Amino acid sequence: MKNIVILISGGGSNMAAIVRTAAAENWKERYGARVAAVVSNKADAGGLQFARDHGIAAESLDHKAFADRESFDAALAARIDGYEPALVVLAGFMRILTPGFVARYERRLVNIHPSLLPAFPGLRTHQRAIDAGCKFAGATVHRVTQELDVGPILDQAVVPVLPGDTAQDLAARVLVQEHRIYPAVVRALISAR
Repeated sequence: MKNIVILISGGGSNMAAIVRTAAAENWKERYGARVAAVVSNKADAGGLQFARDHGIAAESLDHKAFADRESFDAALAARIDGYEPALVVLAGFMRILTPGFVARYERRLVNIHPSLLPAFPGLRTHQRAIDAGCKFAGATVHRVTQELDVGPILDQAVVPVLPGDTAQDLAARVLVQEHRIYPAVVRALISAR
């Protein structure tokens, strides 16, 4: 079985989109793949309950309990490795990962970012796009590398920036597209393994 481990920090809407798509498309039978676990750095992350409700192992590991990023990432990797992942999917996991962690899952670690990379890496992407006068914004699925938000692009979705948009308006339209492209990329990666 090709196990997918998804990392979240909050509600996990992209994780939920992947779980729902995997069930609807029967990835287990078609590709020998399943979402095996959801891990969060926050015990109160709403997405953990969604995972449990769908029969998926769900656990948390509080990053604040560790002295530094390296020790947290080592403990996180030990948890992930217990599921023998074919793919590690970052779905709103709000932690910058250490080079050692990224190297450990090289070519198996993907992320979704709410901008059309290489534009607007980092945080506050929607407001930054509006402030810059962009006519279009969107989302990017990319491989994770040691440099933040610059890994090879696997897919992108474009949405218009409309007159009068707030960051919240734009974020809502982008999120619809995230829920479309992220499951499609995960499916493509897992079916090719």
